[in-house]
Amino acid sequence: MARSGSGMLASVGGMGYPPQNLARVVVWEWLNEHGRWRPYSAAVCHHIENVLKGDARGTVVLGQVDAQLSPYVIDLQSMHQFRQDTGTMRPVQRNFYEPSSAPGKGVVWEWENDSGLWTPYDMEICVSIQNAYEKQHPWLDLTSLGFCYLIDFNSMSQTNKQSQRKRRLRRRMDLAYPLIMGSIPKSQSWPVGASSGQPCSCQQCILVNSTRAASNAILASQRRKLYGGAAGTLKVVRQSSTFGGTSLWSPTAVASSANNNNIGVGGGQAKAEQVQLPLSSANFSRSSVTPSLSSTHGHHVITINGQNNLNRPGTQRTSMGSTRGAVPPGVPALPVKNLTSSGPVHPALAGMTGILMCAAGLPVCLTRAPKPILHPPVINKSDLKPVQGINGMRRKTKKKHLRRGKNPEDVVRRFTEKIKVVPDEDCTICMERLVMSSGYEGVLQYKGIKPELVGKLGKCGHMYHLLCLVAMYNNGNKDGSLQCPTCKTIYGEKTGTQPPGKMEYHVIPHCLPGYNDSKTIRIVYDIPAGIQTNEHPNPGKKFSARGFPRHCYLPDNDKGRKVLKLLITAWDRRLIFTIGTSSTTGESDTVVWNEIHHKTEFGSNLTGHGYPDPNYLNNVLTELSAQGIGEDNLKD
Repeated sequence: MARSGSGMLASVGGMGYPPQNLARVVVWEWLNEHGRWRPYSAAVCHHIENVLKGDARGTVVLGQVDAQLSPYVIDLQSMHQFRQDTGTMRPVQRNFYEPSSAPGKGVVWEWENDSGLWTPYDMEICVSIQNAYEKQHPWLDLTSLGFCYLIDFNSMSQTNKQSQRKRRLRRRMDLAYPLIMGSIPKSQSWPVGASSGQPCSCQQCILVNSTRAASNAILASQRRKLYGGAAGTLKVVRQSSTFGGTSLWSPTAVASSANNNNIGVGGGQAKAEQVQLPLSSANFSRSSVTPSLSSTHGHHVITINGQNNLNRPGTQRTSMGSTRGAVPPGVPALPVKNLTSSGPVHPALAGMTGILMCAAGLPVCLTRAPKPILHPPVINKSDLKPVQGINGMRRKTKKKHLRRGKNPEDVVRRFTEKIKVVPDEDCTICMERLVMSSGYEGVLQYKGIKPELVGKLGKCGHMYHLLCLVAMYNNGNKDGSLQCPTCKTIYGEKTGTQPPGKMEYHVIPHCLPGYNDSKTIRIVYDIPAGIQTNEHPNPGKKFSARGFPRHCYLPDNDKGRKVLKLLITAWDRRLIFTIGTSSTTGESDTVVWNEIHHKTEFGSNLTGHGYPDPNYLNNVLTELSAQGIGEDNLKD
């Protein structure tokens, strides 16, 4: 515990700041959209440290050391990474590890992703893996670190304990991370007022300087309008933190009232700077913050940990979040919901809105969007139950040769009838008049089908040249079915080109949002990569299968079970997936969804692929019907 009135930060978990004469390895990290701190490479960290030594108020241009990071800059005062082309801002932190740990030795542990590329583990996980490897342990369970994976050093693989999927991992040597001794270099808060020196005229520096100017306006405006010389205020001095454990923020003066409230605020910038804080209960609620010091007679000393501490040890990372000050009452929240550019408001626009509101004297709290809940809690195999009314729990793809005519002419004749009196209208396939010959005359020749013959489809009644229907059939899957190009009515059983794989389905003992009275049906699709066949876009070429196994969810009620039965029929007809170009990544020759939407987000609906969604079951029934799978396909 910190001493009353001293402003000292309390040690976390029994671990305080290391002494000044102890060496530490520095790792800079950024916070991704899933709330995980991802390390920069050793070369980037050396570059950041060099800039920090020269100018603690400076801006780090990451593209100078890594071309792939050219859109990014780091501002050392706000401790944020800024992407210049999108306006996205992410927090960064400076973390410390033992010189004998993996980053100190230049050891990098990586796993192979779906694209066949090697991705480094989070640094804390990398350190744990390296420790187990050096102690010659045969395996390492990452559950204690919050990950459901098992590392096997004999096979050099990572196994998902829930899905049993294995991935390769590797250990490689790289540049060691930077090593520092003694106290941490001082950082400084953004200056208020004009900066000295001649500014650079490049676009990047203009952008950074304009951002700083806006922030300066915020500080000046807040001091004038909110904290300017009111009675009953407290003067606080920001001090640089060091390895020796000196205070980050310590009060140097108290209010003149009888009962004073000393509020030490930890974790901010480190330049010595005085700020006037009003002591009104409207600004700080005692119940909304976590007291870290015991109350003394006539004094209430509270420590509030901030988020932008430049010098945060790795041992304090998880505990800092639990002692953050709550938002004062009456302060509106301005949510930034699209840190990954998925929301309705651009992140740069949301950030500038907050700056303008603050400059106008309006209090604003920028809140981070909640993380999607993609999967349910870990489930034992004994808790997986079959779905009521459906036999078995697994299907495998079999390339069924459905009923087909002996040749394309027979298929066309099966679903059409000849027209004696031909109307004077267009054939929507060749765009020639029906009273004229087919546009495929001279291109296709089939016995018994003359270019001028016209047929009418039996269900919908739309009319086309018979030769045009033959040409359309030859350009399709040739599976014995026809689909009207005008109204999409399907004749016969439509099948697709889905590659071989397996489909599993079972009931899990958890509820979906909006279906609290029902358990959940989980569908697991798994399709491996392979070689394209004659029915695919590029026969003989390899195709990829990203993101498998894919988990999807339905409520375990009557309509959910109905949808599952129809999805099983669609799987048997190879209509769930196809090979094409991903609309998400732009990758070609890969397995993609085939116009039947699935819910892949279990416990939320942040991506639009989750629950609650009251219209989803009806919508997917409509999509299945468009593929020729409807009520008449339900099997008892």
